[in-house]
Amino acid sequence: MIGLETRYGEIRIENEFFAQFIGNALSSCYGVSGLVATNRQKVKNLLARKTLPETGIIVSGSIDKIAVDLYITVMYGVNINAISRSIVHKVKYTVEEATGIQVDRVTVHVDGMSIDD
Repeated sequence: MIGLETRYGEIRIENEFFAQFIGNALSSCYGVSGLVATNRQKVKNLLARKTLPETGIIVSGSIDKIAVDLYITVMYGVNINAISRSIVHKVKYTVEEATGIQVDRVTVHVDGMSIDD
């Protein structure tokens, strides 16, 4: 959660909010076949008995700058470097345009490859 105290009160932006924006941005990136849960997220998913929306997306930082870690699987035969550059650009643009919060870094972890027949 990213929070900001003002003289009028407190503003909080939940990680689920970022996860939905980033998930939508990733769905339009060619070559990305899915998101992969981290170990901590796997435990949360088991306890919740459903797949949570922030699966594969970790957002940290403050109201000034945030850092995004993405755990993805890619389709077989695509250029991973090109996909990663596309994802970084798309995520930065989407988050900064929607929230006005600067994205300090986007780290893309490729955790697997899918073979579509």
